[in-house]
Amino acid sequence: MLNFLIQFQIMRIILSTIFVCIVSMLQAQNPIEGRWDLTVNMGFKIAPSWLEIKHSGLKMLTGHFVADGGSARPIAKVNVNGSKFNFSIPPQWETGELDLIVEGEFTGDKMSGSMVAPDGKKYTFTGERAPLLDQKGTVTWGKPVTIFNGKNTSGWHPSGEKNQWVAENDVLKSPASGSNLITDQKFTDFKLHIEFRYPANSNSGIYLRGRYEVQVEDSKSVEPTNVEIGGVYGFLTPNQKFTRGPGQWQVYDITLIGRRVTVVANGTTIICDQVIPGITGGALDSKEGEPGPIMLQGDHGPIEYRNIVVTPAKQ
Repeated sequence: MLNFLIQFQIMRIILSTIFVCIVSMLQAQNPIEGRWDLTVNMGFKIAPSWLEIKHSGLKMLTGHFVADGGSARPIAKVNVNGSKFNFSIPPQWETGELDLIVEGEFTGDKMSGSMVAPDGKKYTFTGERAPLLDQKGTVTWGKPVTIFNGKNTSGWHPSGEKNQWVAENDVLKSPASGSNLITDQKFTDFKLHIEFRYPANSNSGIYLRGRYEVQVEDSKSVEPTNVEIGGVYGFLTPNQKFTRGPGQWQVYDITLIGRRVTVVANGTTIICDQVIPGITGGALDSKEGEPGPIMLQGDHGPIEYRNIVVTPAKQ
């Protein structure tokens, strides 16, 4: 009887070990998993894009995708066969009613392929694995720098031909939809103090390094969301409502270290040291490993900003 119990225990350990090995093999990371910074050749422009692929369960690969505009949207299934992959997702803000179809091939930290947009147009893309931007140690901050002088838009440039931005009484104004406004200077890690005021039903945003939008808008929802005021668009949701409403001056104090962001709105911390997975829709580019400017969105309606101060990290 004792020998039988010993043999039974040994067999159970062996079977348990085999089961763990099988599960581990099934859960082994596919080389395509991770975050990818994409560049799309649309013919009339070069557009940034972003892709994340990850496990769901034992075998399924799912993900998220950000086009040149709009928010991150889920991918129900990513099909991978060797070095080739494909997926399809419903349209979001694109023209057309067909699914967006993406197919490509990856080797190491590079990928390339094509996209068929919901309107049937086909584009090519290249991609590279997104950097971790994992900052170690304590950040030492430099001196605060006022990047809006209150008199004109010196130190800034518009994103398009129409520059509707004006400076009046220490306020930077976009009275109507037009170009976004971009700092000439670029930054790595920084603290940003900025005050804003929007009229009813208007919409703007502050792009950190020109890639990560912190939303500014006249939000109507009862609960905070990641696509309304205070959210990092499509990714991070504020922990509470804070807005004073249209016509009132409000304040953001934003700290960006690598991918980690903290947003203090009107004196309340609404996002605390959270990781931004990737670029948001409307980004200037997908070169996440490089410094980038501050960009103010001016193509969604009237908006005003003032007291814009950046405190850069010492290099």
